[in-house]
Formats: sequence, structure tokens, C-alpha cells
Amino acid sequence: MMKTPKPKDSTSWRDSYYHKLFGLKAAKEAERVLKYFEKERPGDLRPRRAIDAIRAWAEEDRALSMKEVRTLSLDAHAAAREVTSDAAKFAAHAAGQAIGTWHVPTHALGAFGYAGRAMIAGKNNT
Repeated sequence: MMKTPKPKDSTSWRDSYYHKLFGLKAAKEAERVLKYFEKERPGDLRPRRAIDAIRAWAEEDRALSMKEVRTLSLDAHAAAREVTSDAAKFAAHAAGQAIGTWHVPTHALGAFGYAGRAMIAGKNNT
């Protein structure tokens, strides 16, 4: 059985079709639960900015840099620490993981995991 070789560095997979697909899927999943965060903090745009940035990059409407991705991700995760409900907290973390997909595609899995937790927490509080 032949194994697919591991990329030596990010330049061999960065901006590939599948990398952008992971980013787009992560953005959509994080946005699906963003309502929980925005309900608690309607004026706080940090998670929304992270989602919008990864979506724009995935749709080839925007370029991103590591510095920008790091800032967007850390801002979304900081927003998660400032809310009280679990649903809002997990939704903001989902956004932070979604933008992290630009740096490491498997961060998309984190976005899905947090979004699932947000949905469960949100349903338990309604």
C-alpha cells in the first residue's frame, strides 16, 4: 500500500482546493452557531470578522497573512472568555478555530467540534 507523502512545509498545500474547501466548510459551520454569541454580545464583531475572513479567503476574495490570522483567531477566542453562556462561548471558539484553518487545515475539525457543542448548549438553554 502506497502512502501519500507528508508535505514538507505549508507551501505544498497552502491555497489548494481542499485547503480552501476546509476553510469554507469551517466558516459555514461556525456561522451556523454564531447567533448564540451575537445574541449575548450583539456589538462584538470579533467572531464575525474571523468567519468573514476565512470565508473570503476560501472564496478567493481576500489574501491573508499569518499575522492577521493569528490576530483574528486570538480575538475570537478572547471574545469567548467574555461571555457567560456555554453556547455563546463555544460559538466564539468555533470562529477562532475556523480562521485557524488557514494556518493548519485540521483546525476545521475544531470549528466543527465547537459548533456542535454550541448547538447542544443552545438547545439545552431554550
